[in-house]
Amino acid sequence: MKLSFSGFRVPLAVLSVAALGSFMGLGSVAQAASGNSASIVYTANPPHHFAFSSLPSAANLSDQQYCIDNYGYNCYGPADIHQAYDIPSNLTGAGQTIVIVDAYGSPTIQQDLATFDAAFGLPAPTLNIIYPAGKPTFNGGHGTVGANQVGWAEETSLDVEWSHAIAPAATIDLVIAPTSYGNALNVAEAYAVNHHLGNVMSMSFGAPEAAIAGGGNNLQLQQADQIYQAAAKAGISVFASAGDNGATNGYAQPNALFPASDPFVTSVGGTNLFTNADGSYKGETVWNDADPLLCPYGCSAGVIGATGGAPSAVFQAPSYQSTVTGQTMRSTADVAYNASVYTAVLVYLGFLGPSGNGFYFFGGTSEGAPQWAAITALADQSAGHALGLLNPTLYQIAQNPAEYAADFHDVTVGENGFNGPGFQAGTGYDMPTGLGSPNVANLIDTLAGK
Repeated sequence: MKLSFSGFRVPLAVLSVAALGSFMGLGSVAQAASGNSASIVYTANPPHHFAFSSLPSAANLSDQQYCIDNYGYNCYGPADIHQAYDIPSNLTGAGQTIVIVDAYGSPTIQQDLATFDAAFGLPAPTLNIIYPAGKPTFNGGHGTVGANQVGWAEETSLDVEWSHAIAPAATIDLVIAPTSYGNALNVAEAYAVNHHLGNVMSMSFGAPEAAIAGGGNNLQLQQADQIYQAAAKAGISVFASAGDNGATNGYAQPNALFPASDPFVTSVGGTNLFTNADGSYKGETVWNDADPLLCPYGCSAGVIGATGGAPSAVFQAPSYQSTVTGQTMRSTADVAYNASVYTAVLVYLGFLGPSGNGFYFFGGTSEGAPQWAAITALADQSAGHALGLLNPTLYQIAQNPAEYAADFHDVTVGENGFNGPGFQAGTGYDMPTGLGSPNVANLIDTLAGK
């Protein structure tokens, strides 16, 4: 069938449950099965390594070679990413709200954000923490559930600190689900959309389509798709990470990560970002530590991960994408961003106890989703209105050679085969890095019609 909104028509895989023909409210979503074989279990455990309990001197931290020489990792801070991706200083996200959806949350996120802000000279934002289905109890990492909670708490810190780093004057609404099952996260997402908390929403989590029982017939997947359609109709831009385990996501054959594979979501793949001595953009390659030619700085800690990016087995290619890619099925990623732990951003964690608290080198495609959301908040500020679903416009830019060259860094080196087959980067669109990473100032001008 074809679904329409705002004059844009996209072909989607046919949904098998007639009752899902209209967007379901919070109460309906909450009735989805929990913990049974039909449940989607989402994961969020961004790759990272301990860096230091407190930041080195400003002089050392401003010299990227210092971190490479002393730790084997780069250590990008907010100013470094702003310079590398040319994020305009006159846009701060003022008047905008970034919605971040996570499970479990972090018991110290308020304090950790304050520590991060103090270290990098950022203003304190308005951070609202919302628990639509009740606040979960953090048990300190004990047992299987506890370990899962720690991974999500780390994700929460990454999402909040780095969306704030890109759009420091934007309000952050952190919406927390009590578990990582599909029904719980659907409730959180539906709450955010029903209440239109903000015009951008980031979801740094996923489940391989190969792991979703019933594939496109899975009720929780269908309900999530309805939420993303409703978000698009409401003018909300939605972002999700493409995955950190290569094209196969841990399975024998390539398969896309959901919700990144949904056509109403912008999927973010991962790169290794390199800068010149003056901090300006130098270039990027596909993030894939398993390829010796791609793993930076001697790969001193070994293989950590690789970007996702693969065709969907659930969703047909929407017209905005098939025109550019020639694919019959929806493919991820749509865009790219820095994701390697070796070209890391710094994140503060304060819930791991005296011996574990401190700054960490963080990577993963879940680094890119909240930053793309924040970039879009800057674009909304510049435009003076919500831009909504970005994918049609992004793929339209790709069809204009001059605009594309100005707005995107086309990543052409590398592939995402990781413990299995993968896909090669190349000129224009490719699955590991989509259309490429943003030249933010130029892209915002294009999106805002300037």
